[in-house]
Amino acid sequence: MKLDHVVWFTERTPEAVASQNPGAIVGGRHEQWGTYNALLYMQNAYLEWLAIENADKAKSSSHPLVELLKYDLSTFGEGWGTLCVSTDDILALNDRLLDMNMKTSGVLDASRLTSSGNLKKWKMLFILEEDFTDLPAPFFIQWEESEETRRDSLRAEGAITDDRNAERIEECVLVTNDVERTLERWCTILGITPENTDSLKLNDVRFRFMENPGERNRMLAVKTGQAE
Repeated sequence: MKLDHVVWFTERTPEAVASQNPGAIVGGRHEQWGTYNALLYMQNAYLEWLAIENADKAKSSSHPLVELLKYDLSTFGEGWGTLCVSTDDILALNDRLLDMNMKTSGVLDASRLTSSGNLKKWKMLFILEEDFTDLPAPFFIQWEESEETRRDSLRAEGAITDDRNAERIEECVLVTNDVERTLERWCTILGITPENTDSLKLNDVRFRFMENPGERNRMLAVKTGQAE
């Protein structure tokens, strides 16, 4: 497994986001959810700005990511929402989580119509949260295409440039009510051991947890750097 992308919840249109953030592009529409996005690709992951396009569709949607988006925008306004981890076997991951008595969404089919008219497909998996006031668990994705094929397509589309491809996500800083409990939970979910008392490392990205009473329990910062 690896970090796939980080999600910023926004009320801006993808066109506005792309005009305000060098390297960002208009992503496309999730027509079944009533949402749309802008994307910024880096070497090892990407940043997604997710927004509501069709308020009626989004209001009636029970999709876990849309539920979190609606909650956060109404409670906090714009800001970091959650992060996504990619896996090569999402069905086996769902079985493992269920065996640990975790409630999941089951494996969900998803798609996005790009601004160029192409349909991209993937599968998603969520751990169902009973309380949005604390840091949500990461969600999971399995792309229809291989990582190499996807990135070749992104280069051909111009979504990945040489400069952008040299930048990478190095660390995600996450706020929670209880660092020890959250770190243990995330390590159990991801099937890894902690790096130390407040962090874990998934491939080349560090997830560092901190307590910050009174603040939103979400991602606080995403730190990037240049690839060597």
